[in-house]
Amino acid sequence: MSEAAEPAADGGTEPAASTGSASGPSRRALLGWGGAGIALGAATAGGSVAAFTGGPDPVPAALSGAAVPFHGVHQAGIASAVQDRLHFASFDVKTEDRAELAELLREWTRAAERMTAGLPVGGGAVGGLPEAPPDDTGEALGLKPSRLTLTIGFGAPLFAKGRFGLEDRRPDALVDLELFPGDNLDPNRSGGDICIQACADDPQVAVHAIRQFARIGFGKVVMRWSQLGFGKTSSTTPDEQTPRNMMGFKDGTRNISGTDTAALDEHVWVDAKDVPGGSAWLAGGSYLVARRIRMNIETWDRTPLQEQEDIFGRDKAEGAPVGKSKERDEPFLKAMKPEAHVRLAHPDTNGGATILRRGFSFTDGTDGLGRLDAGLFFLAYQRDVRKGFVPIQRRLARHDVLNEYIQHVGSALFAVPPGVRDTDDWWGRALFA
Repeated sequence: MSEAAEPAADGGTEPAASTGSASGPSRRALLGWGGAGIALGAATAGGSVAAFTGGPDPVPAALSGAAVPFHGVHQAGIASAVQDRLHFASFDVKTEDRAELAELLREWTRAAERMTAGLPVGGGAVGGLPEAPPDDTGEALGLKPSRLTLTIGFGAPLFAKGRFGLEDRRPDALVDLELFPGDNLDPNRSGGDICIQACADDPQVAVHAIRQFARIGFGKVVMRWSQLGFGKTSSTTPDEQTPRNMMGFKDGTRNISGTDTAALDEHVWVDAKDVPGGSAWLAGGSYLVARRIRMNIETWDRTPLQEQEDIFGRDKAEGAPVGKSKERDEPFLKAMKPEAHVRLAHPDTNGGATILRRGFSFTDGTDGLGRLDAGLFFLAYQRDVRKGFVPIQRRLARHDVLNEYIQHVGSALFAVPPGVRDTDDWWGRALFA
């Protein structure tokens, strides 16, 4: 949640704040700040009406069931239009055989090619030998591709000395993330050797994909943790209506557009000059930060509207920054409280630090005390985490008034390789070459 990627309305290039009320101001310090110019007047309705051309109405991407191309210079699922559902999984590698791991990545790649095209894995779920288990579990039979994208990343533990001979290929920016003020990280929801992000407009399609990777990898990898997500909290297509997070605020207004190649080159894709020597395999890739952020929903729901808007620095209806009338108006940061989320997370406050967000909301039942286990599964891609997420999060963790309502409980960082170029290529090929 952030202004360069806020959970309010300026998301896309900044991370969510972490808990740390001991080191940050109380929310009550913001009472009365609403006089700083919150926009007056009724909010406008989202969306627009297309002119009638006499032809059939266009089908929204989310309803088309279309397939997103798997092959390309960059992996799909980063700058691609954000889907509605997520199944994210982190795996630990159990095999100690480098060749066996490489072969698994080849198998995963071939399965990903088929699933993103709406096809079953291998020989499918039916029609094979009755005496043998099928190659596909079958729960996606008859379903459309639903814009499924599958994105893989490699965690720092995979490069540990003595494992697979990859220690000299660990990129410099694949750092061990520091413990930020207020973090309460669960090791069972953090880290991992390999991650796979499955996004689709049909939740069953996304869940089916992760299930296939776990099945194919049985005995070689084991799932360390996973997260289901719904209700995208940011968008890479600015023409879409900005989504809202679980706190009810628009999220992702300032996110990098998936068609803004200049911004993607500057802030998201790793350049060859960033990764000399053994880490050159990452050129054209990116870095992914995944953070599970628990929201104190019950406390937030009892907070006055004016105070909620002061905390974010935007109004709740339109998403307009303080003193402005429209969501996409340029924020006047000095009109906001110094501890307001938007102000602290904005690129102008952080030396231009900018990240691409693809977060999702989550609800995982209750916590045993009658409170919702709900919040934001924060996903952010960037060219260098040391110049993106880390400096932004340091500021947010220390000063953001939103910290009274949220807490980071899971964390991971992965190096995301470039795309699979063709049917002879596979995930991680350059890394293992």
